[in-house]
Amino acid sequence: MILPCAVIAGRPNVGKSTLFNCLAGRRISIVDPTSGVTRDRVTTTVDCPGHPFELVDTGGIGVLAGDDLNREVQRQIDIALKLADVVLFVGDVTAGVLPADRQIADMLRRLGKPVILVANKSDSARAARNAAEFFELGIGEPIAVSALEGRGRQDLLDAIVARLPDREPPPSYGEFAMKLAIVGRRNVGKSTFVNAIVKQDRVIVSEKPGTTRDSIDVTFEKDGKQFIAIDTAGVIHKSKLADSVAFYSMVRAEQSIRGADVVLLLLESPAEIAQLDKRLARFIADAAKPCIIVVNKWDLAKGIKPGEFDVYLEKALPGLSYAPISFTSALTGHNINATIELAMSLYKQAGIRVPTAQLNKAIEEAFARRKPHARSKRIPNIYYATQVGTRPPEIVVFVNDAELFPSSYRRYVENAFRKLLPFGEIPIRIHFQPRRRG
Repeated sequence: MILPCAVIAGRPNVGKSTLFNCLAGRRISIVDPTSGVTRDRVTTTVDCPGHPFELVDTGGIGVLAGDDLNREVQRQIDIALKLADVVLFVGDVTAGVLPADRQIADMLRRLGKPVILVANKSDSARAARNAAEFFELGIGEPIAVSALEGRGRQDLLDAIVARLPDREPPPSYGEFAMKLAIVGRRNVGKSTFVNAIVKQDRVIVSEKPGTTRDSIDVTFEKDGKQFIAIDTAGVIHKSKLADSVAFYSMVRAEQSIRGADVVLLLLESPAEIAQLDKRLARFIADAAKPCIIVVNKWDLAKGIKPGEFDVYLEKALPGLSYAPISFTSALTGHNINATIELAMSLYKQAGIRVPTAQLNKAIEEAFARRKPHARSKRIPNIYYATQVGTRPPEIVVFVNDAELFPSSYRRYVENAFRKLLPFGEIPIRIHFQPRRRG
């Protein structure tokens, strides 16, 4: 069963994203004084005890006219409002009631849905008194809130819950089968890929680079299980981080990688691998996240065979040599479902716990095939290994002296484990530790 939905709406710069973060209890939407920062529908689940609901942040109504991207922003707002069970109409008490607020109020009345009038930026008792001005909009009594300081948060949550329809939360609420982070450079087709997964226009698709600025969580269902796809902002070079919005977009993308179960690294074919692609690959490898290298827009790659591109990717992205490769076209839907199935397989691999006997048989076989060189007449020796964690698999190898096992040998052991254990396509963390003498 779908959670009830509350949508935040209003003109630009009234503090919608700050209110979204306030109600969510954590920073999700990017907050910046620049108009039009929020473009997509940004969603999260607010866990009010007994009354969880989906909260949606939207772009500013009436940002600009005539631009294709801004028309798409408005279309996303319209979709959100149609799906809403209750609308939070946000105004700015420091600016008072503006003509744009009156136009939005008229539009919301025609919508015929419950509307809560939020008089934001009531940061002081004097400012809160100015909230009375919003009575003239004919929406009802305004609730004075300071989203920045958290004042009025509980009153607003109580008002939201009172107006939401009665629905039982789904049995699987709060439990998702897998979190997918979709990352890549700007304009490689990430948002189109997300829309292809969920089979709806959930995020804005535009040829203009930098369309997605927030990390957007999109829930979808497959085989009766719930999943989250995280569409992230396109990563750009540090020298081009001209504004705080771009900076926070990149930070949010890195946070999404850390919080994901599986990462889809989208590359654009037939474009060459860029330094930013390599940097993202290193970040994913360092975070030890299962990863699929998704070569998107494969329908545009004429005269290139997948096998040839495999060899090229292995040389260009050596740190992800274990990661499987998927050739897709988000525009046509080619190989999208197979990629999600592959991601589920990687997620299962990362959760496997190998029996100690099987693990020690593997380390014995690897050690028998190749031993590190002795140093200062000290002979390296491996005693046994044990798995201490999953996602990623974490293995401790007990030895006589960890310094006798150089990084090259550790990489050899890691690759041997991938061949001998059910970890063929995922990262493994291996620690060489001297055995304590009892």
